[in-house]
Amino acid sequence: MRIAEILRRKGSAVATLPPDATVRTLLATLAAHNIGAVVVSGDGIGIEGIVSERDVVRSLHRHGAALFETPICRIMTSPVRTCAPEDRVDGLRRVMTDHRIRHLPVVDGGRLVGIVSIGDVVKSAIAELATEREHLVEYLQGSY
Repeated sequence: MRIAEILRRKGSAVATLPPDATVRTLLATLAAHNIGAVVVSGDGIGIEGIVSERDVVRSLHRHGAALFETPICRIMTSPVRTCAPEDRVDGLRRVMTDHRIRHLPVVDGGRLVGIVSIGDVVKSAIAELATEREHLVEYLQGSY
């Protein structure tokens, strides 16, 4: 399965915030969209960084409550690993596991076109296994 198929199923909407948005705004965005990461982008097209719940927790431990008014560019991860719509999901699983990444922006022609989470990747694996199981059952029952 390709990343493009995941985006077709889930949609291509990506929450973005400009680099000067505060951590407080980030937290409101994460809560409002029930997501775990936001792409940092000044124009909604290019990627300057990515900031996740983990980034907030690690920074909160170091900086305390003053963190809430800090610009997200100070805690974001940059450069950002990305993937392309034509990439295969099995390769993405390895990248996410090996590098302990939970969210990967999808870029096509230098433009942000989606985001894939580890949950999306797991759902696709479960769907592939279910399809394979159905084919095997049909084959074994002779109805293939």
